[in-house]
Amino acid sequence: MKIVSDIGIQIPQVYLPKKGTDLTKWAVIACDQFTSQPEYWRDVEKIVGDAPSTLRLTFPEVYLEQPGGEERIQNIQASMRKYMDEGILQPHDGFIYVERSVDGKTRKGIMLCLDLEAYDYNKGSSSLIRATEGTIVDRLPPRIKIREGAMFELPHILVLIDDPNRTVIEPVGAAKSRLEKLYDFDLMLGSGHLTGYAVNAEFENKVVEALRGLAKPETFAAKYNIGKDQPVLLFAMGDGNHSLATAKAIWEKNKVTVGMDHPSRYALVEIENVHDEGLEFEPIHRVLFGLKKDLFAELEQTFGANFTYKPVASAEEMVKAVDNGQGEKQLIGLVGGGKSFGVIEIANPSSNLPVGTIQAFLDPFMKNGGAEKIDYVHGEDVTVKLGSQPGNAGFYLPGMSKSDLFKTVILDGALPRKTFSMGEAHEKRFYMEARKIG
Repeated sequence: MKIVSDIGIQIPQVYLPKKGTDLTKWAVIACDQFTSQPEYWRDVEKIVGDAPSTLRLTFPEVYLEQPGGEERIQNIQASMRKYMDEGILQPHDGFIYVERSVDGKTRKGIMLCLDLEAYDYNKGSSSLIRATEGTIVDRLPPRIKIREGAMFELPHILVLIDDPNRTVIEPVGAAKSRLEKLYDFDLMLGSGHLTGYAVNAEFENKVVEALRGLAKPETFAAKYNIGKDQPVLLFAMGDGNHSLATAKAIWEKNKVTVGMDHPSRYALVEIENVHDEGLEFEPIHRVLFGLKKDLFAELEQTFGANFTYKPVASAEEMVKAVDNGQGEKQLIGLVGGGKSFGVIEIANPSSNLPVGTIQAFLDPFMKNGGAEKIDYVHGEDVTVKLGSQPGNAGFYLPGMSKSDLFKTVILDGALPRKTFSMGEAHEKRFYMEARKIG
């Protein structure tokens, strides 16, 4: 495959289901979604049945803590070999232009491979490809176990570019009527529609040159009003941070033995423009399950005189207060925890973002046995539903502006983990394309 090393990409060979495959059953949502809602995955199982599906090629994290994990991984690897041997997966060379329509919005992307040699997820990284939030190294081992020994990777990784003049992706979309349509179908369970087009050689070259334009040091420095000696950030993680970090960890472990030309040096991703009107940043909320300590006493002990709690009458009032919060105090909604609904106010916060302030409390709270489990969830409704259950608590957080992302990462480094999400849970990327890595 063609490698464009100066901008850290490879033009990939991907594998797609053969014609006649029921693509609605084939494509399933990212494995890290609906982790506290097993009923969603039961519905997926019913829809898929015995049909060929990426459900058989991935490990939904809702099952991670259940028995039978080793057997599930063996079945995943066996299904990969079976689908390959039976010709269910067919090769396609080149970029793929993707459109995902859901809830009246359409976001656009291009499938390509990123060079893991140009990626560093560690704090303070200055690599061409960077994490936008903290990477939880403890979350990598189970993912590494799944990826190691796998024939294919199936990405749910969304990576952002900062292209205000819309030079990379949008020109391909404007010419899609001239491109071969590869797939076009409805996604399951109300997640919208997915269409993919083969990017021909003419537009392939234009995409590469437009990315090179974004990566010019003088262009980069002028865009962010920084010195020309600042290392260029071309690709910033959007969704799938830990999946890309897993690929990086395996590559670093194996490259001495497999050589620098091995396919595992690269990772298949979808790039999207942070300025795409169809792309929205949503906050990621926190839910504590099985509280073992007095949450309010712990909050007061941690924040002292800077902590204030104000009860409100309803979830709607809580959401309105947090979303409209202004001033120096940070506002965070609280559901449950022994009360109904309220708003936490933190004066003199330790982080620039409320998510960073509350995460700095939650990490030691969980480490010291404050609750049985923490989950990171999308949507006000899920936060309220789960947080309201006996023994639980939900933290409702405000969102951040997507226009602030690149400059914040360039100047301040990675954001607190789980700061933002590209859309609600049902809007997440579905597994469609595969690529050989072993």
